[in-house]
Amino acid sequence: MSVKFTILGSGSSGNCAYLETENSRVLIDAGFSPRQIRQRLAGIGRTPENLSAILVTHEHSDHISGLFGLAWKLNIPIYCNRETQEATAWAIKERWNGKRDPLFDGMERTAADFMAKLEWRLFQTGDSFELNDLLVETFPIPHDAQDPVGFLLRTGAGNVGFVTDLGHMTKLVLERIRAANVLVLESNHDIKLLQDSRRSWALKQRILGRHGHLSNEAAAEAAAEIMSGGLRHLYLAHLSRECNRPEIAMKVMTERLNRIGAGHVHLQNALQGEPCATLEL
Repeated sequence: MSVKFTILGSGSSGNCAYLETENSRVLIDAGFSPRQIRQRLAGIGRTPENLSAILVTHEHSDHISGLFGLAWKLNIPIYCNRETQEATAWAIKERWNGKRDPLFDGMERTAADFMAKLEWRLFQTGDSFELNDLLVETFPIPHDAQDPVGFLLRTGAGNVGFVTDLGHMTKLVLERIRAANVLVLESNHDIKLLQDSRRSWALKQRILGRHGHLSNEAAAEAAAEIMSGGLRHLYLAHLSRECNRPEIAMKVMTERLNRIGAGHVHLQNALQGEPCATLEL
């Protein structure tokens, strides 16, 4: 059986991707509502009931907003590190502690009840672990979350790398994604659009900082550094709706790939509003 990969959506308001192998069906992040994730999976003929696991990069809402509803209702294992688990507990407490919510079919539950119900499978950042026929490699990324991680998912048909939400490329990140045949890489903002935006000075500094988000130029530089004949598909992800344009991100990356003779790489924007076409490895 071939490996199938679909980015269900990516951007500042939600991030979620789906990877299917012969024995595994996995979400990477769950940053849309459970209903949205169900609808987007239905668009590719899949349902969340068949998921094997949800892998979580970090606790920011655009990566976990649908996590609790899916995992609670369907008993889907959640893979993350302990710091991310503890950070999500605060989110649960803020939203649901002692309140009625449709998520619980009208029953009152405490945050502790909810956390106990979820099936957590914790790893230490830097660990590798097997998930059925997947080998999942984890590594730290520089972002303003508790302990954010990137993933390299090794399958029998090729390796899929995930590095979004990072302020700069470290040597370790570059080394870990060098083996990717498919790479999901943040290309968050155009620097001039960000500087000219109505966002506060503090937010601009956060985004531009070393624990913020990658610009189009920084993403292009990273792609050039890890380029090899093995990298076949490159998705530009987490584009800012206000401070970027798909055509700008594409232009910057295309020019860099052409400059280094990397015409073999299929380049695509991953957008917020709709899934990418399913890729078969």
